[in-house]
Amino acid sequence: MIKLDKTDHKLLALLQEDAKFNVKEIAAKLNMTKTPVYERIKRYEREGLIKNYVAVIDKSMVQTNMVVFCSVSLDSQKLEEIETFSKAVSKLPEVIECYLMGGANDFLLKVVVKDLDAYHQFSSGKLAALPNVDQIRSTFVLNEVKRSTVYPV
Repeated sequence: MIKLDKTDHKLLALLQEDAKFNVKEIAAKLNMTKTPVYERIKRYEREGLIKNYVAVIDKSMVQTNMVVFCSVSLDSQKLEEIETFSKAVSKLPEVIECYLMGGANDFLLKVVVKDLDAYHQFSSGKLAALPNVDQIRSTFVLNEVKRSTVYPV
């Protein structure tokens, strides 16, 4: 775990707002010089706090814009079975997020596909075909109220 001060929090908020801000712009917003800002960013990268930089796309501009949340229950919750499922589901390009859960279901998946037919092909042809899958419950997104990549620090 990395210890963060108030400046780190502000700097990370700016980077999460727009990673294309250059060091000079960030330094001006933080009322700092470029060198300490640059050094902090390099430290975040070196220590693994910043894993990578990505572009956030407008999903309405692409064909694959149906979002489905799938709750998956496994036949067995043995560690080996959970790891096998985790590895297999990680290889499915339709799955953009996957969480091991406690409670009623074992996994929660966020799936993105083109349409309902594509989801049917995915859920029946790929997801249900994975070993140890007992039950899949699907919930379809009607409208995206909020989506953010900002992680509160």
